[in-house]
Amino acid sequence: MRILIIEDDADAASYLAKGLRESGYAVDVAEEGSDGLFLAANEPYDAMIIDRMLPTVDGLSIVQSLRRQGNSCPILLLTAITQVEERVRGLRSGADDYLQKPFAFSELLARLEALLRRGGPTSAETVLRVGDLELDLMAHTAHRSGRRIELLPREYRILEYLMRHSGQVVTRTMLLEHVWNYHFDPQTNVIDVHISRLRRKLDRDFDTPLLHTVRGSGYCLRAPEQARS
Repeated sequence: MRILIIEDDADAASYLAKGLRESGYAVDVAEEGSDGLFLAANEPYDAMIIDRMLPTVDGLSIVQSLRRQGNSCPILLLTAITQVEERVRGLRSGADDYLQKPFAFSELLARLEALLRRGGPTSAETVLRVGDLELDLMAHTAHRSGRRIELLPREYRILEYLMRHSGQVVTRTMLLEHVWNYHFDPQTNVIDVHISRLRRKLDRDFDTPLLHTVRGSGYCLRAPEQARS
């Protein structure tokens, strides 16, 4: 899942980004309100964490602008302001939750997870299914035909992304941006290596392969019935 952080405090932004990446998220960071608004309006995110007080464009203005555009991405507002009226104003502007600074990262992560569970049609799902393959988003476990598949954290994130786009071609660029958080091709075979390992775990010992390479384009995870449609 891809998260946008809009936070002008470089240390706070770095702290949040590091913690979220260690928790398995792809993260983009903007330190200016205008830059953050541009990213929020033009890139697909699963959730956003926005500081209330920002240079160029403040957090409330970003939230209001996104909601006017019909953007329903879950938003968690951060603020050092203690007044209840300010938190109420933030929620009424369109934010989904409010967290006061200073905060514990564990609480932010729990609030973010709660927003993702209820934030939209895809994020509200707790189990993804493609054919006989199941991915439990709460337990972080994968099973095929009832058999447990042991996945490393990066393999889990690749599989989740592929399952959310089942039947579609997923390009290297899409994986780099959403799983590795790269916005350029590092010219390595890192994707090929991880896909190869994941394919062995998913398809070895089973008659029907699920993970396919689309030559010249990328990869596609599909059930047999998707291939026939």
